Amino acid sequence: MSTRAQAVIGALYGDEGKGLMVDRLAAAAPGALVVRSNGGAQAGHTVVDPAGRRHVYHHIGSGSFAGAATHFSRFFVAHPMLLLDELAALGQLGVKPEISSDPRAPVTTPFDVIINQALELARGAARHGSCGLGFGETIERNLRPKFALSTKDLFRPDLHARLVFIRDAWVPIRLAALGITALPAELATALADDTTIARFEADCAAYLDRVTLWPDRRLCERGTVIFEAAQGLGLDQDRGVFPHVTRSNTGLANMLAIAAEAGITELEATYATRCYTTRHGAGPLKGEVPTLPGVNVVDPTNAPNEWQGCLRLAPLDLGLLREAITRDLSLDRGGIAVRAGLAMTCLDQAEDGFAVTDCGEVMPLDPAKAAADIAELVGLPLWAESWGPRRGDVRLSAESAAA
Repeated sequence: MSTRAQAVIGALYGDEGKGLMVDRLAAAAPGALVVRSNGGAQAGHTVVDPAGRRHVYHHIGSGSFAGAATHFSRFFVAHPMLLLDELAALGQLGVKPEISSDPRAPVTTPFDVIINQALELARGAARHGSCGLGFGETIERNLRPKFALSTKDLFRPDLHARLVFIRDAWVPIRLAALGITALPAELATALADDTTIARFEADCAAYLDRVTLWPDRRLCERGTVIFEAAQGLGLDQDRGVFPHVTRSNTGLANMLAIAAEAGITELEATYATRCYTTRHGAGPLKGEVPTLPGVNVVDPTNAPNEWQGCLRLAPLDLGLLREAITRDLSLDRGGIAVRAGLAMTCLDQAEDGFAVTDCGEVMPLDPAKAAADIAELVGLPLWAESWGPRRGDVRLSAESAAA
């Protein structure tokens, strides 16, 4: 039984290449278990395998192309309605991942999605940047025990009555607290239609056919553990700029809590960042520009959408990067040893005019040496640099976790 685990954490605002790094680590550790340590279906981690198969992972761990199993931790928000769609898409690619879940993992209902979308629409130009999938509303509802719904509750014989209670009791309370007096017609129809509950119950039944209950405390019995974080440190609920944050801890905090339960004593944390900065959704972005000189941005995953708009760009700010990682590493580790390194992605998109900033100073860099230079300035060893979208494009240093 191993008491050492690996981890991949987004260093800024998400979309840093976490999926690519998890895929690379999983390929080096046959029989690995990828543990989703935060977030939910709003994650979008893109992986292209050596054969060219491409998938954007939402629920399932990004090590699935490499044969890794997936585990939903107690901090992961499950979304049965969307999980089934993802499993169907993976099935068409010949992938049928093994999935387990801690019984405490919260579950999103259709009513969380309805409230989320109604609230974001009501904000108009002052949107927070939500994905509209009900993630934050699921967290909010589960803070009230009588309205909570977790994975273990999907086995209950009174599931139908529990869902009716959430719709008829919780939704009016929540809408009133938010100051929403009327729903858009489409959302109001979905809320009132009993078919909404019937369809969700069918989704839950299918979800249980694919997901095995397994407690976080027994993770080390399953093989090499790879924690996969969602979003990035700049969106952490305790450290990001409110209200433009996610309702979860995006770095080490959840991983350390899970590790303590599971008896994990060593954690090797890879902090991933592109060689430039992106943000998808509302919120501050220091140095934002319409286009990046010296960078040929390629991102087929983050297409413009109704809820988050277009992908936003800025030069990589080493001051922000250094501060975010330093704060994450300053958490109380409870005796768990943490070793950290940097992974730099999208270097294949950098050209001769490429530059980063540090304390307001513009620093032109040679793309061939940029990863090492940035790692030195940030104060971490360089563990990996990526020159393309596939695991074979990732160059590992001699001291990296998967070298």
